[in-house]
Amino acid sequence: MSIGATRMQKLASAIFSQVDDLRKAEIAKGKDVITLSIGSPDMAPAPHIVEALAESVKDLSKYGYTLTRGSAEFLNAVADWYKQEFDVTLEPNTEVHSLIGSQEGLAHLSTCLTNPGDIVLVPDPGYPIYSAGPLSADAELYYMPLLEENGYLPDLEAIPEEVYHKAKMMILNYPNNPLAATATVEFFEKVIEYARKYEFVVCHDFAYSHLVFDGYRPPSFLSVEGAKEVGIEFNSLSKSFNMAGCRVGYVVGNKDVIDLLSRLKSNYDYGIFYPIQKAAAAALTGPQDCVYETAETYRRRRDILVDGLNQCGWKMDKPIASMYLWAPVPTDQSSYDFTVDLLQNAGVAVIPGSAFGEYGEGYVRFALVQPEDRLKQVVERVGEWFKTLGLN
Repeated sequence: MSIGATRMQKLASAIFSQVDDLRKAEIAKGKDVITLSIGSPDMAPAPHIVEALAESVKDLSKYGYTLTRGSAEFLNAVADWYKQEFDVTLEPNTEVHSLIGSQEGLAHLSTCLTNPGDIVLVPDPGYPIYSAGPLSADAELYYMPLLEENGYLPDLEAIPEEVYHKAKMMILNYPNNPLAATATVEFFEKVIEYARKYEFVVCHDFAYSHLVFDGYRPPSFLSVEGAKEVGIEFNSLSKSFNMAGCRVGYVVGNKDVIDLLSRLKSNYDYGIFYPIQKAAAAALTGPQDCVYETAETYRRRRDILVDGLNQCGWKMDKPIASMYLWAPVPTDQSSYDFTVDLLQNAGVAVIPGSAFGEYGEGYVRFALVQPEDRLKQVVERVGEWFKTLGLN
């Protein structure tokens, strides 16, 4: 019996699955593998966040369904936090909406905004959900190459006029996964100009808004004049507050787009478990020291890995944001073949750049999700392996 919708054939995550299967196979052989492949934070939320969750869980009146849009406490906390952090004013009841993790909202948005055959402009390399969501809605993809010579920003002028006329959405992500690239206010101003001209919605994924280093502060897309007229911004407590497993995020911005997403979600799901919203509100309204401590931890990890690997002969740049390193393949191999060799010879698991699109070929992505002592071991292992290859 043959089962499965045709669209499911477009959603294969073969490379991610293959790398993880290879990783498990090495572990099964008794090898110590240092996993830097999946970007799952290894740190815990701050004590005041855990305490808010623990206390709320004890309230037996909070186990029923919750509002899809989100509790008033959570929505107000998001609005207040955006004002405090980015000087963006949001109306909590119309311009803020809770999400079961920002990925869920990104997955559903194309269903709200596109018809079959409409075009969605997506980054390449890009996080897989940016393509999977539109494909699930039977939309067509136009890949915007993110090239080093362009500062890993899409060349808006290179997109054909006929593509713009069919485009309903543009998806952007800065600070970026997997590239660890950043964007400027001037770039966002240009995006807004194009969105107004061609009447498409801009969707900015801002999940790494606070994982920034060396004094850098990224602009919120919504902080740019006119952004709220044409777009929305996704954010999450997964990375900045180490609440990835809680699955709590939100979308802010254009109220008409948010209303469409709310209507869809009211048919698809219920709201987030109330104690999780309570913990999220505590995170946003409470002391922010934990956010900056988390960023500082990632900075130290970045320095250990980049400085150490550069000394080994693997030349890579030091990013000023995100929890990733985007490194060129140092051998004459495909990114996948190098990833397999790195795993089998050095016991280090990373993700090949080809997993993120055609323009990711030639690179690999490190996730900085291991403590410092383990990252020092990565440097040692790679250094020893590179000696056998004559690379250092």
